[in-house]
Amino acid sequence: MAKPGRPGAGNSKKKGATKGTGGHGRKSLEGRGPTPKAEDRSWHVAGKRKAAQERYAAAGGKGKPGQRTQTSSANRSTRSSKDTANDTETVTGRNSVLEALRTKIPATAFYIAQRVEMDDRVKEMLAITRHRDIPVLEVTRQELDRMAGFDGVHQGVALKVPPYEYAHPQDLLEQVIDRGQTPLFVALDGITDPRNLGAIIRSTAAFGGHGVILPQRRSASVNSAAWKTSAGAAARIPVALASNLTSQLKEFKKQGVFVLGLDGGGDVSLPELQLADRPVVIVVGSEGKGLSRLVTETCDQIVSIPIEAATESLNAGIAASVALYQVSTLRASAE
Repeated sequence: MAKPGRPGAGNSKKKGATKGTGGHGRKSLEGRGPTPKAEDRSWHVAGKRKAAQERYAAAGGKGKPGQRTQTSSANRSTRSSKDTANDTETVTGRNSVLEALRTKIPATAFYIAQRVEMDDRVKEMLAITRHRDIPVLEVTRQELDRMAGFDGVHQGVALKVPPYEYAHPQDLLEQVIDRGQTPLFVALDGITDPRNLGAIIRSTAAFGGHGVILPQRRSASVNSAAWKTSAGAAARIPVALASNLTSQLKEFKKQGVFVLGLDGGGDVSLPELQLADRPVVIVVGSEGKGLSRLVTETCDQIVSIPIEAATESLNAGIAASVALYQVSTLRASAE
């Protein structure tokens, strides 16, 4: 008599093949093939060494494999984050385009609207493009509207230029000192509107400033909107890019530059500023949040601009203009 089976256990005594894994177990025994060589494994030390050698060869053999090359001060400039082989910026507006052409920015094409109204600026643009062999393309105003963007004003002309090349802040300081001048810079902390940037570049040029310093992250860039708002000053005033704004300001302080932050609650009123004749960098914060905490702690003085109580605050571009004017006036009176 057969013993009673366990509950749920099968009682089949059939021999031979049964339903199973379909050979999965057999396949798992086959393995994953031969083990790759160490140099072919990207995570292995030998693989990393091979990749470094390939990058070295692709770069034309400059420097030692795996060694970071040290750039000279003349080669510290940094391209815009949008820099690619085919990427360009479009400069629009007659003043901006003319200044870009006058400063010999390597433009790739000049666009002019059909039946555009000719004035002395347009005639000079055409003369420069002919002299420099820059292609001149006559297009419709609708095409220029598209190139200028939603809120762009092109005034019938546009210029294609390479992405903006930023300077290094240390290079700017050294160049001003080498010329025997007293440095005057503007640094932006959290300014993300390129039109504000363009206005500050324009004011920096108007009041004898030597350059504008931007943080690498969370900042406006020198794009077509900044070019347009600067009215061409972006072709004359260098803009530098700091990998970390607070660290760069601390480095400036070590070299004798005073850091002045603009804030409505500052402890020094702008008319009473005593440091105008010294090397100075004026730091402007965003209109909403103002200066960041780390930047505020780095400043030598926090300077306020006296305004009527009914006005809550000033636009960042206007605040920078007022401060630059005051510094330039105090410097002129001290000479």
